Amino acid sequence: MTVEMQFLADVELICEECRGQRFKSSVLEVRYHGKNIHDVLQMTVREALAFFVNVPKVVSKLRVLNEIGLGYLRLGQSATTLSGGEAQRLKLASHLTRTENQGILYILDEPTTGLHFDDIAKLLAAFRKLLESGASLLVIEHNLDVIKCADWVIDLGPEGGDEGGKIIATGTPEQVARNAQSHTGRYLGRVLGNGNGQGKRNGTKAVEGKRPSSEA
Repeated sequence: MTVEMQFLADVELICEECRGQRFKSSVLEVRYHGKNIHDVLQMTVREALAFFVNVPKVVSKLRVLNEIGLGYLRLGQSATTLSGGEAQRLKLASHLTRTENQGILYILDEPTTGLHFDDIAKLLAAFRKLLESGASLLVIEHNLDVIKCADWVIDLGPEGGDEGGKIIATGTPEQVARNAQSHTGRYLGRVLGNGNGQGKRNGTKAVEGKRPSSEA
């Protein structure tokens, strides 16, 4: 439990009755394959996928979380401990289970924050699912792997803070990469210019009108 201190940092105390497990003893006595509710909530999404492998309804929900790079989160993790990018992806997961997103615009603010390269690929795959279901995406992002997959890029600059806020370049990733005034374009050109970068972009199977718009 948390004791709020007016002028000092909050103090965390362990409940003497549940010993920090947050459930009554009568609830903790109930077990599924040897695990009680506290044990299950301490599992990561990946661990839970293996544990509930024979429970399709649970697996279908957990698989979506793992596919968007949240497999490391604990099931009982407090929402207040999530980063901004994690919270956005968690909300995104609830929409990925929908089969129809026609006419819906999703706005995401740097959803790749804190993600490993492999998890960014998973996030892009989740974006494709949303697009295929009829949704549109507006992504504020600095990650070049995301920007190069966009239908249309709006590059704001030329610098950050008071030195920015102006539209420097607009167009497809290739058009922005050819803009000599764009800092984003200079680095984007390097990504698109090498064989691996171009190949990865084509590998997304994104077509005109079906890639997320990105604001660099």
